[in-house]
Amino acid sequence: MHDNTNTLTSSYPETEQQLRIQSLQSHVEQQIVGQDRLVSRLLIALLADGHLLVEGAPGLAKTRAVKALSEGIECEFHRVQFTPDLLPADLTGTDIYRPQDASFVFQQGPLFNNLILADEVNRAPAKVQSALLEAMAERQITVGNTSYPLPELFMVMATQNPIEQEGTYPLPEAQLDRFLLHVFIDYPEPQYEKEILELARQDVRQRGEAAHDDQLSQADLFTARSQIMDIHMATNVEEYLLQLVLASRAPGQYSEQLAQWVEYGASPRASIALDRCSRAHAWLSGRDYVTPEDVQSMVFDVMRHRLILNYEAEAEGVTTDRFIAELIAQVAVP
Repeated sequence: MHDNTNTLTSSYPETEQQLRIQSLQSHVEQQIVGQDRLVSRLLIALLADGHLLVEGAPGLAKTRAVKALSEGIECEFHRVQFTPDLLPADLTGTDIYRPQDASFVFQQGPLFNNLILADEVNRAPAKVQSALLEAMAERQITVGNTSYPLPELFMVMATQNPIEQEGTYPLPEAQLDRFLLHVFIDYPEPQYEKEILELARQDVRQRGEAAHDDQLSQADLFTARSQIMDIHMATNVEEYLLQLVLASRAPGQYSEQLAQWVEYGASPRASIALDRCSRAHAWLSGRDYVTPEDVQSMVFDVMRHRLILNYEAEAEGVTTDRFIAELIAQVAVP
């Protein structure tokens, strides 16, 4: 389905926050060529106050995208390269002993920043995953007997490389469910390759120059989030949203074939995520109401990592995206 969040267009008076988000979007799009879907999903995750899992081959600007986003926001950014020898303390921080007064002082780890890039997140073992899961789910870090709150603005963008699976640790379903969106990205269209070359040359020429100077303040971001939650969603659109999620759990009422493919449907967290993301999608599109098209545009990224298909689906080569497409085709649109 066509994604119409590439350019913010307004059908009602724009707020100051919309104009600032539009400026942020323009800044990121100047840095990222040929990956409009990734840019729009980054903004939606930011506005919907959720975490983002991005899967794609190396060299597709995943790291560059979140770095460009951080440059346009008043925030602290930190990148963590996940490796098999990474320890939980490398993320959370640890108590440091001070011999001068025989005391321990907590030294904060990288998770205490606002935007975290967890690069190749599936390369770290289970203990590290559990530390990241607590931060994502509870917005806090526990070290010893003490829990430390994380900043109010806290977003994790994790990346996965689908090519190399040797030496990786598949993310547990509980952690996958904590990601608001799971986005697949592919190679840019051929016409963008020349622009990418020119952008790379510009980077070399402008290295060391000041970054984006009109940064989005955290206060404006929180105001934008409040505006998004006030967007109107008609009762029939809300019912359509819920029926898509419920149909993933009991698809037999729509199609016997669908019922033979699914092991577990989407959790209630999917309903919450789809509601928030559909509202953010409508707000970015310049509307003060949600349409069924907003819901359909977001349902793939919201649900693909929350569905577990069975062996029969795997044997037939059925993917979660195909399953979701069939759901959309079967559930009546208001």
